[in-house]
Amino acid sequence: MAEAHDALFRTLADPTRRALFERLCREGEKTVGALTAQAGVSQPVVSRHLALLKQAGLVRDRHEGRQTHYSAQLDALAPLVDWTSQMAGFWQSRFDRLEDLLKRMDQ
Repeated sequence: MAEAHDALFRTLADPTRRALFERLCREGEKTVGALTAQAGVSQPVVSRHLALLKQAGLVRDRHEGRQTHYSAQLDALAPLVDWTSQMAGFWQSRFDRLEDLLKRMDQ
C-alpha cells in the first residue's frame, strides 16, 4: 500500500504531469495532440508524462483509430484525500493541545 501512495505522490510532484492531470479533470477526455497543444513541451514528452500518469492509475487511455484519448480517474486520488484528512486531523489535535497549554499558562 505504501508503494502505491509513494507512486501517486511522486507522479503528482512533477508540475507538467500535475498540469496535464488537472487539465483532464477540468476539461474531460483529450487526445495527446490536444494536450500537447497547450502543454509547452513536445508530444513525446507529453506521451511520457501520460504513461507515468497511467501507470499511477491517474488516467485511462482509449484508442480510437490512430488517436489515443486520455481521461482523468478521480477515484485514484482517494489515497491522497485520505492522507490529507489524516494529516489535517493530526495537526488540528496538535493546535488544540497547544491552545489548551497557552490558556493554562495564562492563568
